[in-house]
Amino acid sequence: MTETSEPESSYFRRVGEHRFVPTRHAGGAWADDEQHFSPVGGLIVHEILRARADRPGLVSSRISFDILGRIGFEEFEIRVETVRPGRTIELVQATLTIGGRSVVSARAWFLGVQDTDSVAGGEPDRLPAPDELDSWELGSLWPGGYIASIETRPVGIPQPGRTTAWITTSLDLVAGEQSEALASYIALVDTANGIAVRQEPTKWMFPNVDLTIHLYRQPGGEWTGLDTTVTFGHTGQGLTSTVLHDIHGPVGYAQQILTVRPQP
Repeated sequence: MTETSEPESSYFRRVGEHRFVPTRHAGGAWADDEQHFSPVGGLIVHEILRARADRPGLVSSRISFDILGRIGFEEFEIRVETVRPGRTIELVQATLTIGGRSVVSARAWFLGVQDTDSVAGGEPDRLPAPDELDSWELGSLWPGGYIASIETRPVGIPQPGRTTAWITTSLDLVAGEQSEALASYIALVDTANGIAVRQEPTKWMFPNVDLTIHLYRQPGGEWTGLDTTVTFGHTGQGLTSTVLHDIHGPVGYAQQILTVRPQP
């Protein structure tokens, strides 16, 4: 993504070394006084990569987010610490707080790079390229500034509980800052829970309380591909499972556990 100094061309503005405020584009889909988690997740990765910029040679393999509470549409702080340092394996933790209260906790494993090209295999099939597809107005299903900020191109006709789509945005994560490809990519992954809804969100709630991403290849490019299946269980739990793609092919998997309940 290109650099910009225009706040309204980004999801967040930095107002301190570790502090941010959301722009209107970060608005949530479930409530207008909340932030959507998707760009928040990307920003956390942005800060993790920024904190370990002096420690190259390792790549991200797993990033897990636990959403501990409501992400209010207000100023917040992100702090990063190394839990398990190492030359070939490293574990980093980040915590997002609002008003001194922990709202999101994230952990990221970084692994050393090895040449395994001769044994690579087992990947799912690639998706059709996004430039071959028509746009889908996701805002007809969901409200909020974040949904309005993205372009969605489905592969085939979206079905309840089963949709494959490409997602992109023209916005930066942070005003005036260049984001690495990984952060920009992950900033769109949480959208998966909104593209394959099993029930109308005006009648049922199914927010996710976590997001776990496993990567066997580092993603790149301006598009995030989501091959998504949503399952609702019988006792109020659901699962959104996604095969992740970039324009070069599959890169890994994402899982989101859901709390399913009727709308009040």
